[in-house]
Amino acid sequence: MTLSVLIVDDEPLARQRLQRMLRGEPDLELLPPCADGRSAVAAIGEHQPDLMFLDVQMPGMSGFDVLAAVGAKHMPVVVFVTAHDRFALQAFEAEALDYLLKPFGAERLERTLDRVRAVLGEPAPASAFERFRESSRGGPISRLFVRSGRAIIPVAVDSVSWFASDGDYVAVHVGRTRHLIHLALSRLESRLDPAKFIRIHRTAIVNLDHVKAFKRDDAGQFVAEMMDGTRLDVSRSKARELRELGE
Repeated sequence: MTLSVLIVDDEPLARQRLQRMLRGEPDLELLPPCADGRSAVAAIGEHQPDLMFLDVQMPGMSGFDVLAAVGAKHMPVVVFVTAHDRFALQAFEAEALDYLLKPFGAERLERTLDRVRAVLGEPAPASAFERFRESSRGGPISRLFVRSGRAIIPVAVDSVSWFASDGDYVAVHVGRTRHLIHLALSRLESRLDPAKFIRIHRTAIVNLDHVKAFKRDDAGQFVAEMMDGTRLDVSRSKARELRELGE
């Protein structure tokens, strides 16, 4: 699946920089960028883009004016791009998917693209759960299906080091790779093997086969030290449970 992308920003250097950052993404088709709100409204009507990176402050017509002019029915997925954080609440009230604060780097942009692909790649919120459900209904799952660019790839659950809640999504950490699936962490937990996967925090589930040790860090916080060196916080209640298991 190729996603058409419209960049709207009155700053030429900002438009060019974002174009360069997005140009290497094989599943993105960059439309001619817009330098003002009026041309953005026209471009949306003509091209019907899947995704729009929209500056907030522009002369004549702001990013929010663009949303009002186009209307929710014809609006693509919107990611606001601005140098001012004071518009963040208004942006999310307008149901923007994300809010990029200039200057942002490649890693932050990639996280945004992960969210976009997860949203546009799923026909319905519940379908992610349906996709990873296996014929052995009710038992622990052995694989997940995640989107990578234009492909959907199977991921062996045993290869996952940990799962982390990320808004309406779950981040699936496999080695140095991170995938997003549209699923509640609690719902995923119900389908994992409890002998291997334990919830150490309301936002994290770890694979015990990938945990090097549970211990206190220099600040006295109980953490799960993963095989790759990552340290994940363990909540106080879970820390007590782990200590009881070791007694």
